[in-house]
Amino acid sequence: MRLSDGRKNNLSTGRSDSSDPGSVGLAFDDVYFAADDGLRLNGWFVPHARAASTLLWFHGNAGNISHRVENIKLLHDNVNVNIFIFDYRGYGRSDAMASEEGTYRDGAAAIEFLRQRYGVDQSKLIIFGQSLGAAVAAEIATRVQSLAVILETPFTSVRNVARDKLPFLPIGPLLKTRYDVVEKIRKLGPPLLVLRGDRDEVVPFRYGQRVFDATPQPKWFYTIAGAGHNDTYLVVGDPNFAALRRHIERAELSRR
Repeated sequence: MRLSDGRKNNLSTGRSDSSDPGSVGLAFDDVYFAADDGLRLNGWFVPHARAASTLLWFHGNAGNISHRVENIKLLHDNVNVNIFIFDYRGYGRSDAMASEEGTYRDGAAAIEFLRQRYGVDQSKLIIFGQSLGAAVAAEIATRVQSLAVILETPFTSVRNVARDKLPFLPIGPLLKTRYDVVEKIRKLGPPLLVLRGDRDEVVPFRYGQRVFDATPQPKWFYTIAGAGHNDTYLVVGDPNFAALRRHIERAELSRR
């Protein structure tokens, strides 16, 4: 995992002004906010005219928020939520070097920023994480009473992934980065949706099932047929977004 080496994410460079929600016709705020240790983070707030809740998006390990513009556009067009996506430290235009603890600090800072800047109450917050972001989301979801949690292509822990990729080396005990999703998810309170592509070439499909099995009710599992690790939002189209809509609607109705 690149986060364990303490260096700035090499894929985070190369941001251009054309790689933002405005380039696909979306109104958005390009914002900066601070983590509790003073590091400056960059994110985008994309409002939706019919939103009743706000989705806080924790992205995966590769790239930065500028690589998610197409996904942001599709989510905005298909699901009635405000979207807040940001770069962890060491990614995009955010400061410093990436680390596991740093991503947790950044997630907590994002929630506080949404509360102060946009008045987003935790009860109106949807925590959404993809891949590495699912691990960050799992931690943050144990700290707040959010409306709902959505984990897409989650893994069980970094150590398990390392054992799968390098089965003949005792690499697990040497890893400083843990991101133990199963350990965290056992404490989850809000309703959970797990999304998994059945052709994931990076994280084995069974990991998503293990995360799901470890989570208390209420919970739902949705298999995205034909999807790999990074193309879930493209392969299926509306059925994928319909699953998101149903989960959010269930959560919103349960709070009324």
